[in-house]
Amino acid sequence: MAHHAHLSGVFAPQREEVDINDLEVDGEIPDDLHGTYLRNGPNPRFDPIGSYVYPLDGDAMVHRLEIADGAAHYRNRFVRTPMVLAEERAGHAIWSGLTDGYTPSADEVGPDLAGTFRQLPDINIVQHAGRLLAMAESDQPYRLDPAGLGTIGRDSCDGAMAVGSTAHPKIDPSTGELVLFNYLLEAPYLTWAVIGPDGTTRRPPTPVEGVDRPLMIHDMALTTRYIVLFLCPLVFDVGAMLNGGSLLQWHPESGTRIALIPRDGGSIRWVDSEPMWVWHFANAFDTDGDQASGGDTVTVDYVEWTYPGAFADMPRAASSTLVRAILDPARGTITRTVLGESVDVEFPRVDDRRLTLPHSRVATVGRSGGDTGDRDSLWFHDLQAGTETCWRPGVAIGEPIYMPGERHDYWGAFGTDPDDLTSSFYVLAAEDPAAGPLATVRMPIRVPAGLHGAWLPAGEPVEAVPPIG
Repeated sequence: MAHHAHLSGVFAPQREEVDINDLEVDGEIPDDLHGTYLRNGPNPRFDPIGSYVYPLDGDAMVHRLEIADGAAHYRNRFVRTPMVLAEERAGHAIWSGLTDGYTPSADEVGPDLAGTFRQLPDINIVQHAGRLLAMAESDQPYRLDPAGLGTIGRDSCDGAMAVGSTAHPKIDPSTGELVLFNYLLEAPYLTWAVIGPDGTTRRPPTPVEGVDRPLMIHDMALTTRYIVLFLCPLVFDVGAMLNGGSLLQWHPESGTRIALIPRDGGSIRWVDSEPMWVWHFANAFDTDGDQASGGDTVTVDYVEWTYPGAFADMPRAASSTLVRAILDPARGTITRTVLGESVDVEFPRVDDRRLTLPHSRVATVGRSGGDTGDRDSLWFHDLQAGTETCWRPGVAIGEPIYMPGERHDYWGAFGTDPDDLTSSFYVLAAEDPAAGPLATVRMPIRVPAGLHGAWLPAGEPVEAVPPIG
């Protein structure tokens, strides 16, 4: 399957695991920047058999770049699920792609794994309450050893993820709570839960009332009052898949419903909107209203797509823009405004310390019209000034991450040169990111493009648990 666009070039799987200290650096890493960047992404351990649906298929590989005292150190490891371990023993892929519906027999993998589907904790990585978690798409995460990145095993997080979690839970920096949701193929179709800062469940999986069919919902937004879920009309249809069709069907005639779920357990507020698709949110926050404005509102910044690209059979290419939506829970209305002029953007990020609070900076990844054929530019949106700037490094660039320093703040991102397939990590000044990197950290091996990462400031506690094996 080497011809597959997401199994070749900058996306080609990385099979080598290394530990390298004191990486080569062009420029200077700021001496006030101390912490660790972790990034997870789909990375098949062996060449896939059957279908390959990026980014849902593919085994997980976690990359760790530790920055301290002006130096950088790198380690990468596969997340070794039972499927990866069985395939390593066999020396080849056994499980098929997610949409094939094939499961191995007991003769192939033994009775414990017979009839199982591949577990895919390959989308995101989250640290909360001492747990380092490789997040899957609507499944339980895998817990990792923070020191060596060894795999510990699946974790229900004290039961809050008993039915699974999507890859994008949100941590409220004010309360320390981790708030999550999960979609299911069977009733109740959609649940939410809360984990306290001590790692115990504060709210077990709770059904979202009013959802009558299985929908794919990749990300969420969080405010001090609400969980915000955009229920876009991308519907799971198992019957269609079994008859040779697509597992996911686009139903624009249904429009998009937005659920505002009070974090205190109150009644859900609903807002109806025209059909759209949302992969990722930047942030959301509450605004106190007054008599003139008519009441409290919720502001949500996100990347809005015309439809979900490869998951829908449409006669034209999908397009995206950064959008701000003002939701009125009492009136059930939405007002949308496009932010800036950049198009075909994705992976919006803010300073994670601003989650649930008003923010002024958003960074996205986009295409500048260059020759790479991939997303090749970072766009920086100053929402207070109403401006946007762009940095074009001439490589395929990944999701940005905000990195607070002791005196200054920074943006960072992995990028890969499409010609020689070498990778680097770029450190940009948050005050002037379009000026180019303060430091370019040369990676010892290629880091495949995609998907999501997290910045962990130095000294943030994690619980040491021995890995399996």
